[in-house]
Amino acid sequence: MSRDITAVFRPDPSSPNNNTFTNITPNSGYCQPIPANCNESGRRFSSFRLPIIFRSTAAIQAGHVDPRQGAMYQVPASWRAVQVANARTGETATLEIRWAGMGSQYNLYTSAVELVGGGVTPHVAHQRLWGGSEWINAPAPCRDGRLGHFNNTIYTFFWHTSAEGTCAKRASYQIPDLYFPFLDFGYELRTPDPLMMSSGQYTGSLTYTVGPGQDVDMGDVLLPNDSAITLHFNLDVDHTLKVDVPPGGNRVELAPQEGWQAWLNSGQKPTRLFRDQRFHISASSRFKMALECQAISGDTCAIFDAGTGHAVSVDVSVSLPNGITDPAGQPVSRRRLLRDGSGTELFQAGSFVDRGMGTLHFEVGRERLAEMLDNGGNRYTGNVTVIWDSEV
Repeated sequence: MSRDITAVFRPDPSSPNNNTFTNITPNSGYCQPIPANCNESGRRFSSFRLPIIFRSTAAIQAGHVDPRQGAMYQVPASWRAVQVANARTGETATLEIRWAGMGSQYNLYTSAVELVGGGVTPHVAHQRLWGGSEWINAPAPCRDGRLGHFNNTIYTFFWHTSAEGTCAKRASYQIPDLYFPFLDFGYELRTPDPLMMSSGQYTGSLTYTVGPGQDVDMGDVLLPNDSAITLHFNLDVDHTLKVDVPPGGNRVELAPQEGWQAWLNSGQKPTRLFRDQRFHISASSRFKMALECQAISGDTCAIFDAGTGHAVSVDVSVSLPNGITDPAGQPVSRRRLLRDGSGTELFQAGSFVDRGMGTLHFEVGRERLAEMLDNGGNRYTGNVTVIWDSEV
């Protein structure tokens, strides 16, 4: 049998440091009626109710020595790694899962009172049947859950599994027939860091074997009606990458530090033309940056005078807000932007940056400015497209 487990990550401005997935898989079984039961010492787990039936194939003998000849549970309580892959990009990540607990309801075809000789209440009969310890009291290394419902012929229970090992009950009376109609599977997830993953859906699978000597083992007497549990994992990453430029910010006018007045009044040549254009960026993962140009000058853009055809290159660089770094973990300050994207192939948000302030720096240096002034040009223009690309 199989079950799907789905978890999602969407950045939340109210919790920018959150870098965990949210498991949106509906609970069934133990966690469903009382979700608080599935919060153990601050560690939350979830549960499935699986229609796996365990039925005894022979009588369980009173005082049996070998736990495999009685009622026992052994499940994978240690973490297991599962690789998930993004089908679109081929990118992979690793999640982990463990059995946090298991439970069921044992059914007796002969009442507990009758099995122990009568003359007692069902509560006492269930205790005596298992050596004075009812099923709400989990045998080591399992630990008690918060469930223990019973009547004369049934007992519903759940045990926590914090360590690998066999959790076994020894019968004090012969039990001709024993039947478990379902299996509650409590599981805990450790998901990868979504801030290190590209947007998209990641999928992977893990199969647990069921039966004597297998991953899920109830001994040699209680045999299952299914031999495998396959879990299909779906991790959905929905990152934010949004850039807002103030109104009019798409029109960049390059000018000297002190304006054009000194040049107009005294002929004093300015040393450079520049403009710093601010923008807001919201980012929760990796991205890269590059340029596209109307006019090209090597690996950068150019502006040109339509009358003379003269063109000069424009240096474009970027400064990014705190929380976004380069691959070496260094802040991004006046990082040169080029057409081929070299040097800006990867920027990483360490947490969700919500409308952080960044700056684009445009500059024509001294030598090229001198060319413009000496060439007699009048008006230099050109389109420069700055690209923020989440497809890293």
